[in-house]
Amino acid sequence: MKTIFLHIALFCVVLSGFSQETLSNLLKQYNTNSVPYISVQELAMPKTQAIILDARELPEYEVSHLKDAIHVGYDSFDIKILENKLTDKNELVVVYCSLGIRSEDIAEQFKKAGYTNVYNLYGGIFEWKNNGFKVYNNDGETSKIHGFSKEWSKWLIKGECVYE
Repeated sequence: MKTIFLHIALFCVVLSGFSQETLSNLLKQYNTNSVPYISVQELAMPKTQAIILDARELPEYEVSHLKDAIHVGYDSFDIKILENKLTDKNELVVVYCSLGIRSEDIAEQFKKAGYTNVYNLYGGIFEWKNNGFKVYNNDGETSKIHGFSKEWSKWLIKGECVYE
């Protein structure tokens, strides 16, 4: 009887491991991988020279963003406005959002417009902050990150999660 109980307990532990949601599984669920990912570590390397685009809404961007990121938004995004500003279609462009889901949609529009070197930041600003990299607002460095929603904010491990 004791052996059966141990087998059942072990089976339950194994099953619970399979049901744990990972960032990789979440991104596979929502993204099509139509745009390659770039890791936060690679983007943070000094040799990586990229135009960084923030595909979150303005209230999220105002709480914090990556240094020198250009806010492009999501709901009101217009590729035509950016095509006039980003004329070199071979330049490295990295798009990010909270986790990398909305940014894939925006990055796809760049690829359709003929940009050849476009990447989606794996895990977005949450993964950036979780790895200890700095974020900024108009006053300088901050620890705050907009959580987007209660559901998605569980992926933010480091930093102060805010919703305003």
